[in-house]
Amino acid sequence: MDVFTTKAGQVRGRRSGRDPGIVAVLGLPYAAPPFGADRFRAPRPAQAWDGVRECTAFGPVAPQSAELPGSPVWSPGDEDILTLNIWAPADGPGGLPVLVWIHGGAYVFGSSAQPDFDGTALAARGLVVVTLNHRLGFEGFGHVPADGEGPACPDNRGLLDQIAALEWVRDNIAAFGGATGRVTLAGQSSGATSVACLMATGRARGLFHRAVLHSAVNACATVEQAARTTAEVAAAAGVPGTRAGLLAASPQALVSASDRVVDRYRQDPGSGQRHYDPAIYGPVADGDLLPADPLEAWAAGAGAEVELLVCHTTEEYWLLAAVGSSAQVTTERQLVTFAEDFGLPPRLVDGYRDRMPDAPVLDVYLALYGDLLFAEYSSRLAETHARAGGRTFLSRFDRRCGGADGDGGHGGHDRRVRAWHCADIPFAFGNLNEESLHFLTGGPPGPADHELAHRMTGAWAAFAAQGDPGWAPLGGGGEGSAVRVWRTNGEEVRETDAFRDLWRAAGLPLLAP
Repeated sequence: MDVFTTKAGQVRGRRSGRDPGIVAVLGLPYAAPPFGADRFRAPRPAQAWDGVRECTAFGPVAPQSAELPGSPVWSPGDEDILTLNIWAPADGPGGLPVLVWIHGGAYVFGSSAQPDFDGTALAARGLVVVTLNHRLGFEGFGHVPADGEGPACPDNRGLLDQIAALEWVRDNIAAFGGATGRVTLAGQSSGATSVACLMATGRARGLFHRAVLHSAVNACATVEQAARTTAEVAAAAGVPGTRAGLLAASPQALVSASDRVVDRYRQDPGSGQRHYDPAIYGPVADGDLLPADPLEAWAAGAGAEVELLVCHTTEEYWLLAAVGSSAQVTTERQLVTFAEDFGLPPRLVDGYRDRMPDAPVLDVYLALYGDLLFAEYSSRLAETHARAGGRTFLSRFDRRCGGADGDGGHGGHDRRVRAWHCADIPFAFGNLNEESLHFLTGGPPGPADHELAHRMTGAWAAFAAQGDPGWAPLGGGGEGSAVRVWRTNGEEVRETDAFRDLWRAAGLPLLAP
């Protein structure tokens, strides 16, 4: 029962505890462990096995220092980290649309085992859902200098892992009822930018046909910038910044060294852009896998053949402040310095102040930074894709608990939760009952929350199946009012964001991690 045949061997899953009509196959290797002789190398195929492999538990997470509520933690020595998970209707008809999910986490933390990524609800909508782990931090995105003595270590190893997972899906997903020609690649935050990068590279062309980006993050490094980060991390680890020196440092040592580099930036207000929320790893525009920042690559027509659905939240950065990862900008002088550090013109800051007349400085900063990192970048990706001839849908998530959107159906719950980063994902996956996610959503869900989740999972499923989430695409000029706004009060109005005109006048600087 629930045994499937892949090219590497047979696997057995288990029925979902949330819906017995859905089978979950967990911890299935799509590539070999990327350690030992394969460390810092492109992924290799997983080794075949005899008999039936039990795939009823999530695989190990990639090296990281984060400990997320409800999620497994990394243990040094865990090596079989390149695994994926599948949720599919039991005894499905075959030929079903496939949704492949790439998690977020600033390229340094997170995993496919997070409770908000359970694919049961989406599979019940008629999808085959795949989630995956990939290399993070230095293992996945650190630049390793060539030394001429060994094989070159490519940049963007985390992206190469994602491509390997998509190749596995192409070669094996039919065994689980999925159609290889109906693959949608989706992600949030760094996962969304990963999807954008894969749309920009020829290496992934044809492996997916639609894409979903939630809160793509504005971050793509040059090789020179990535090399400077390597030098800092190597110094913190006490090893030479060479291929041999980096290989001599354990994954745990490089995780710890990276954390020390990040902490130094946090403690130094004079360190520029990285002081505010230091994310030191990300995609590298290496001229090989990735030609340029996705926004620039898309403007040249890359990825236009992929149908696209973009979403961002309306109060992105308030989450980062709530969890303490952001610098506190509370004075006018600090706000001016922030704008100078990022090259933002004074008129942009003045425009935010004018439109938030009663807000404290901290809120003006959070609104500005959230738009710079996520909202404006995501919106420009959508508009650029449409201008290049792509079919593009844009939406915004504006559900709040105890705020302007009412109480979210909580019956008077008085904790205010904003429409902040990550809050949309439990709704899109239909996973509102997980207690570990209540920090994001403001407590146990009410009827209006469940109704909103039903609409959002339906939009994802319809887009994956037919390329139509339920509203009009952007016009060929990339602009227009056809934007779906997700709220619990049922008013899916089409409106223009309050600050878009300010950014159009000011321009958007492209950032590096």
